[in-house]
Amino acid sequence: MDKCELRNLIRERKRGLTAGELEEMSIPIIRRLLANPAVRNAGKVLMYCSLPDEVNTYNALTKLKEMGKTVVLPRVIDHENMELTVYDCADCLAVGPYGIKEATGETFSKYDDIDVAIIPGLAFDKYNNRLGRGKGYYDRLLAKMPHTYKIGICFDFQKVDEIPTNNLDICMNEII
Repeated sequence: MDKCELRNLIRERKRGLTAGELEEMSIPIIRRLLANPAVRNAGKVLMYCSLPDEVNTYNALTKLKEMGKTVVLPRVIDHENMELTVYDCADCLAVGPYGIKEATGETFSKYDDIDVAIIPGLAFDKYNNRLGRGKGYYDRLLAKMPHTYKIGICFDFQKVDEIPTNNLDICMNEII
């Protein structure tokens, strides 16, 4: 199955679930994420604001701050790139391109200081490969932090046997 077919398959699976079902399915995933030793021991965490069809990350943002973590979020700056901004609070978010909420805080440029990156994806495989939405934003961003521990989070129905990859695709260290 090529990437386009795989994206369509996962989107179809998502359409079969209600917002309430996705919300309920998010709870144990976030619980496992917050209990993960890499996350617990991290000082600086790259997270993201979820879209309605993704694992809900909003409670995790609050919990990470309560755990004393510096949380940074990606912000789209053009048709190819994202920058990182410091997340302060839920009230300090604004809707950016693609309808994704982004932090309005200060820019964060110390990519090497990020201990853990928590990354969304349409699908992940048993080799920890990630299939994104097709624009390459996260692959370009993650290429700037080769030593950061990368955790992909997704629903079980987003896990597949194998994802076709190329040399620009960034592999995760772990999938939750």
